Amino acid sequence: MSETTATTPLKIGVLLSGSGTNLQAIIDAIDADGLPVEIVVVISSRPDAYGITRAENANIPVVVLNKDVYADSEAADERIVTALQEAGAEYVVMAGYMRKLTPVVLRAFPDKVLNLHPALLPAFKGAHAIQDAFDMGVKVTGVTVHFANEEYDKGPIIAQRAVEVFEDDTLDTLEARIHGVEHGLYQQVLRALAEGRISVGEDRKVHIRA
Repeated sequence: MSETTATTPLKIGVLLSGSGTNLQAIIDAIDADGLPVEIVVVISSRPDAYGITRAENANIPVVVLNKDVYADSEAADERIVTALQEAGAEYVVMAGYMRKLTPVVLRAFPDKVLNLHPALLPAFKGAHAIQDAFDMGVKVTGVTVHFANEEYDKGPIIAQRAVEVFEDDTLDTLEARIHGVEHGLYQQVLRALAEGRISVGEDRKVHIRA
């Protein structure tokens, strides 16, 4: 992976499907904390996603897809790749993107597609990780940031952070606490990428220099 200095913003494209809270957290960190990242395009899989409004309010270009486009998933991903490349994105950041990427995107951006998962992978894979962990009665769950690959929720792990499950937690309180951790962890990973401190070894393990 090429290194990017902290003074040169890392250009990212953000994929989302919903409210865009992680997108907003990145926008806020850029503005308030000097996160060395430039969001060059936001791509939404749904035309009614509130994340579109967040992007427009921040003057970020938006590409909006819909279920008809996804009737051919590879063709949809070709459109996504084109939009990302035309915008100059170096990395792809999935932020509540509810579609499984095909190899079309993954091969265009090898080890450059980030996914955020609300559990400590490899535990509780899938779309209902918080609910599954809560129902299982675990005492500790957490958040994982990993590089996406062709196996769902199984790409090289970049960073993880544990979240304790309290006795009086409800699903809602646990989910809120996990989302708060997600925002901070994603920003830490993006900063490390922008500073050129993250690499993937031949063993497919991620290494982060201090």
